[in-house]
Amino acid sequence: MPQTVFVLNGPNLNMLGLREPGVYGTTTLKDIEASVRATAARLGFEIDFRQSNHEGVLVDWIQEAREKACGIVVNPGAYTHTSVALHDAFKAVGLPVIEVHISNIFARESFRHHSYVSPVASGVLCGLGPHGYELALEALARIVAR
Repeated sequence: MPQTVFVLNGPNLNMLGLREPGVYGTTTLKDIEASVRATAARLGFEIDFRQSNHEGVLVDWIQEAREKACGIVVNPGAYTHTSVALHDAFKAVGLPVIEVHISNIFARESFRHHSYVSPVASGVLCGLGPHGYELALEALARIVAR
């Protein structure tokens, strides 16, 4: 039976394709999900792909992953820069986490330069566009295989 990876997306990512296309491009979250599923199939993973605008829902899903997943790929959106709750949830579940950002957060406003998720992540990808999700799965496959 294939291992499951949770792919979690935070606030406003449901607006991809419409929101600031100069920053995020025109790829939609549905497009990203399709490419993630194709990459996962190649790597032998099942995908549980979710998006929420609510911090507590994301915390619940992270906790759920503890029993149902071998790892998490997460684009926390703006919660990257504000959420101690996400930090604590990732730390508590002890799964490998790959943090993904479509834009280069370090080339943007200074408040985006700090991540509460990065200290508890196995790796971070930013600025590689939607392809970062696929690279995150490849990285997670190597980590899980160790």
